[in-house]
Amino acid sequence: MGNNLILGLLLCLIFSLHVYSCDSQQSPFNTYTISSFSYGRTLVKPYDWHYIRVELPPWFSSLSLALESDVDVDLNKINNASASSLPMICFREGSPPLPDVYNTSLTGLVIDHVSNGSFIGTQSLQNVDKCYPMQNNISLRVTNEQISPGTWYLGLFNGIGSIRTQSKMINRGSAYSFSGNVSVEGCSTSTMLGQFCNQTVTTLSCNDSFNLTGNGKNIISCQNSNGIVCHENDRPNMYSFDVMAISEQIFISTANLTFNNTQYSNITGLMCYARHGAMPSKSVYDFSGELTKSPLVINFPKIGRWYITILPIDISNKSEVAQINSSRLCYFLELQVLQCPTGKAGSNCTFERYNLQTVLRKNPSVPFESNYIPITEKLSSPSPKFPLQPVVSNFSTRGNTTDSWTYFVLDIPYGATGGNVHIALTSDTKISYELYARFGGLPSLTTWDYFYANGTSSSTGSMFFKLYDYSEKMISFYILYVRGGTWSFGLRQVGPADSAGETDISLSLERCPQKCSSHGTCQSVLDTSGLALYSYCACDRNHGGFDCSIELVSHRGHIRQSIFLIVSNAAAILPAYWALREKAFAEWVLFTSSGISSALYHSCDVGTWCVLSFRVLQFLDFWLSFMAVISTFVYLSTISEVSKRTIHTVLAIVTALLAETGPTRSKNIGYVMGLGALGLLVGWFIEFSTRNRQSFSFSREFHMNLLDRWESTKGWVRNIIKTIVKRFRWGFIIAGFTALAMAAISWKMESTESYWIWHSLWHISIYTSSFLFLCSKAKVATFESSDGSYELTRQNSFTGGQQRPEA
Repeated sequence: MGNNLILGLLLCLIFSLHVYSCDSQQSPFNTYTISSFSYGRTLVKPYDWHYIRVELPPWFSSLSLALESDVDVDLNKINNASASSLPMICFREGSPPLPDVYNTSLTGLVIDHVSNGSFIGTQSLQNVDKCYPMQNNISLRVTNEQISPGTWYLGLFNGIGSIRTQSKMINRGSAYSFSGNVSVEGCSTSTMLGQFCNQTVTTLSCNDSFNLTGNGKNIISCQNSNGIVCHENDRPNMYSFDVMAISEQIFISTANLTFNNTQYSNITGLMCYARHGAMPSKSVYDFSGELTKSPLVINFPKIGRWYITILPIDISNKSEVAQINSSRLCYFLELQVLQCPTGKAGSNCTFERYNLQTVLRKNPSVPFESNYIPITEKLSSPSPKFPLQPVVSNFSTRGNTTDSWTYFVLDIPYGATGGNVHIALTSDTKISYELYARFGGLPSLTTWDYFYANGTSSSTGSMFFKLYDYSEKMISFYILYVRGGTWSFGLRQVGPADSAGETDISLSLERCPQKCSSHGTCQSVLDTSGLALYSYCACDRNHGGFDCSIELVSHRGHIRQSIFLIVSNAAAILPAYWALREKAFAEWVLFTSSGISSALYHSCDVGTWCVLSFRVLQFLDFWLSFMAVISTFVYLSTISEVSKRTIHTVLAIVTALLAETGPTRSKNIGYVMGLGALGLLVGWFIEFSTRNRQSFSFSREFHMNLLDRWESTKGWVRNIIKTIVKRFRWGFIIAGFTALAMAAISWKMESTESYWIWHSLWHISIYTSSFLFLCSKAKVATFESSDGSYELTRQNSFTGGQQRPEA
């Protein structure tokens, strides 16, 4: 009994330890969910797009993305021709992706499925897009060792290219839908970071800046608060520090280096890896250097949080000293951030630097548009366009290098991320300046995000740099979808300025480049988070591109398309003439008004002339077209005027709803044909049931005689077939269906590029088919209606118990 009790207690103890071990393995790290967003089923129409914005704080550990869509793309069939209509997902850091700035550029497209490995070694995606074909299922988990904290944008596109922003008469193509979830995990302890929040990061303590005697620089000194630090078992040490303002240099060095409590050995060294915004490693870093040889110097560092990793190495083969488990390497880490005094910049603090003031433009309909003006006594009056001569640094000659830099620093609001920075230089003489731009830090000849040196040397071809005008006396370019935060612009003077000439510069934040080139309107919308505003150009029918500068349809082509789309409606004369000839006045009014309204609608649609508002003309065109098709069907039946008016009224209400709620839906053509066929069947049912009412007044004997009932039924069916055969001219019926098939082919072949020709053929074929169907109705003997009611068709309808004589 006692043995059993001891055995039971031992088993319970083992089970408890096992449960504890399992629990520890399931949640071994101190993480929590920072944010989680779900996106319901969203439809992405052809050439439409959606942006998803994700905020990653400095303490985030991983970003998880799960998307489901109904896209099925074969990677082997993708080429440059099909990529323009390819559903894709794009990633960019800091601002929305824009993959089609250049009409012929697909440099950001990776023909592969996106995965976690797609972000390995990713240094920065603020200056480029990275796009992948959309997949049926996307599941990603990206860590803070792969991407940096900050704002990230996901763009879901259904086709790219210049026609994406073109105003389209009709938008043909395949739509797709998506739904998903985005969640961000973070480390609950500020000193524990990494993808699993299991890496200790020591925050260096920095003192107040002070002036270094001799060159006027301010120095911020940072060090480990614990003083001497040691590497136990050759594990790396990680540190972080913040650069709070524009700085010139960072010096990282070590002192008092000892190895195994003895003086430093030349066998072991220290490698330092530095990275802005994210944890560095041996394979992914921004800067690196061997501290045992010389300090690591970072010129013009970016504002923000920096991380450094210090790792012992074997100098002989530059590998980790992992084989010496008892090694102990100790040192004192020193870090200095060098800053120039206010208004100065450059390695020797000899160049001028100006902080630009934001002056909002007085246009409430266009938010965040502003000019940037330097506040200095050197300018007589502040102006959006100011002269350079009073503010530039003095030109100097140093050996064989002749240059002088002047820096302008400005802030872009984070809510204005979808805006564009416009830089323009104009001069009376030849411009002797080069311009370099950089986010977060000062630019130089070797460190910049965008630059313009001359007409043949610039960032042209970059996804977010657009050069518009350049000559000896003028330079104008845009930085597109600029990232929110601090930007620095360096003006490099490459030669002495002409004292007789004057050079002016202007820097501004605009919503749409070149005001959409006067070929479109600037639209501003919020992203899915509702926190950032981005803008795009909605171009007219003849232009496209992100700035509406690409002519898609020439002036001659525009005239040709307008003529085809407008004049092709003259085909409505055919059914209108026949209806008038047969005195079917209601049908005549419908066909005539349908042709006229369609011509007026397309005249307005192509930008020729709008007699009414576009929406009114669109409604009239589609509604009357729907009614004309349905009227053709109803015309083929011969029923009383009361029944015919009832059918027309009901179907007029239904088609009006179709024309109002979704006139351009492809399904509408099926709905209208179905409604017309339903109206015809109802008319035939009313007609045949009225004519054969007595056939259903069966006697009791008939019900008892199955043979007589079968014979009577066969006779009734033969009578119906005989009536239908005599009712129509079948040659016109066949010709009508042929024309209707041509209309269906034209509808199917319509695309954004070929809409004008195929839709013109649609006009001709659909009106021709209506004319042929109207002609297919054979003339039958009729009596005049006794009540003298209004005739919708030429044939009179019979009332109640009247019987139509056999033909």
